[in-house]
Amino acid sequence: MSTPLQARIDLDTRRVISPISPLLFSGFAEHMGRCIYEGIYDPASPHADANGLRQDVLAALRELNFRAMRYPGGNFLSGYRWEDGIGPREQRPRRRDLAWQSIETNQFGTDEFMAFCELVNTQPMMAVNLGTGTIQDAANLIEYCNAPAGTLYADKRAANGHADPYSVKYWCLGNEMDGPWQIGHLEAAAYGLKAREAAKLMRWHDPSIQLVLCGSSNNVIPSYPEWDRVALEHCWDLIDYHSIHYYADNRDEDTASFLALSAAFEAYVDTLAGTLRYVKAKQRSKKEVYLSWDEWNVAYKLPGPDKVIREWSEAPPIAEEVYNLEDALVIAQWLNVFLRKSDVLKIACLAQVVNIIAPILTTREALLKQSIYYPLMLFSRLAAGDALDVRVRSPFYTTRKFGDMPLLDVSASVDEASGQNAVFIVNRSQTDSLTVTLNWQDRAPQQIKAVHRVAGSDPKAANSYAYPNQIVAHPAAVPRLDGRSATLIVPPLSFTAVETLL
Repeated sequence: MSTPLQARIDLDTRRVISPISPLLFSGFAEHMGRCIYEGIYDPASPHADANGLRQDVLAALRELNFRAMRYPGGNFLSGYRWEDGIGPREQRPRRRDLAWQSIETNQFGTDEFMAFCELVNTQPMMAVNLGTGTIQDAANLIEYCNAPAGTLYADKRAANGHADPYSVKYWCLGNEMDGPWQIGHLEAAAYGLKAREAAKLMRWHDPSIQLVLCGSSNNVIPSYPEWDRVALEHCWDLIDYHSIHYYADNRDEDTASFLALSAAFEAYVDTLAGTLRYVKAKQRSKKEVYLSWDEWNVAYKLPGPDKVIREWSEAPPIAEEVYNLEDALVIAQWLNVFLRKSDVLKIACLAQVVNIIAPILTTREALLKQSIYYPLMLFSRLAAGDALDVRVRSPFYTTRKFGDMPLLDVSASVDEASGQNAVFIVNRSQTDSLTVTLNWQDRAPQQIKAVHRVAGSDPKAANSYAYPNQIVAHPAAVPRLDGRSATLIVPPLSFTAVETLL
């Protein structure tokens, strides 16, 4: 009989990485496919409220507790005329959306988005069009959203039924402007100049806003990370965050490497964190700029610009992923990385929230929570306060892409105000359970309150409308505390969240 594999996690609540920004648990809703139309907004659904918003979708999003919601794009943003989406619906124009080759009805726009954010208790994170849009268009949108009534665009908002300003705090200066696929693509220096001038006008309207600069769309584009350096040098003194995007997949069916992708995520953050430090030093600046990972997810079906079907239909079903167990474990590791890099990473927006590469799928009548829903929910609920620098001793396994990697991927948090401590553990092994000793070095916990687990035997297992509970979060056995230690068994292909009261 073989000896069970052993691992140990040492925690010291004084060994703090950084406060955890609640904005790490944010989402992204783009006018793409069925995210907005037939997802969030669907007047024909029996679940729609009087304003056409899906009440079942709203309830599922409230459970995920996204702290901010990025909108309206995405590639869609770079051809969007925001004034099309305000005012009486019957007067709003129908237009061709060139980014996703579909028809945009403009029945959902800025005011509808603000109402949606209020209903799901999230902050709006608006983006301005720096593709076909001008810096004046960006300034006008700030006035519409944030200025008191008494001038042209603020009065338009009031006339549309919203006398008080929306006071939107977070604003993105365009989307993926480094990408040749982007409508109105610019080289780094040209983008930096345009973003700087837009930022000036936007801040003159509202000096309190926080601005996100476009960074690299991925880590394989030839301009990475030079694009980031150049754009940052143009805009450092006017921005607060620098955007990064990344989509993961397992198209080559290398599950061992796929389950080790946290190595790639950490390397990506480290490179851009180094770029931030370089530009700060070159500028002789005392100002800090942080990272905003405002598009991230597993995505197999996301179409390239040359693969979009030109049907010119409303809400075509694009990139509607079906997520499985291994995808959920990668999502859990990604969230672990967010905590481990919380000193430089302050915003992260899951792309997207409904139907398009999303934790939630809908038909007109039904809603399905996918496998990735559950790690998102657990982190959003439990990770608060400070991220901890934990010590992990784990067996290793061999991967083709990353060499030897530990079987365990771990993060932890402590909220001194509430006394809550959470430990998040992914077992990457496809075959072996691990006996894990949790050891609190500085103090003995009062109680292990609960253990939550997402696990299964088949990495390809997925939820469906017929079988919606294949991969969900289940309560697991709570281990006995023995002074400052506890021992639990984590099965293969599992994500475990341990709630502790200190």
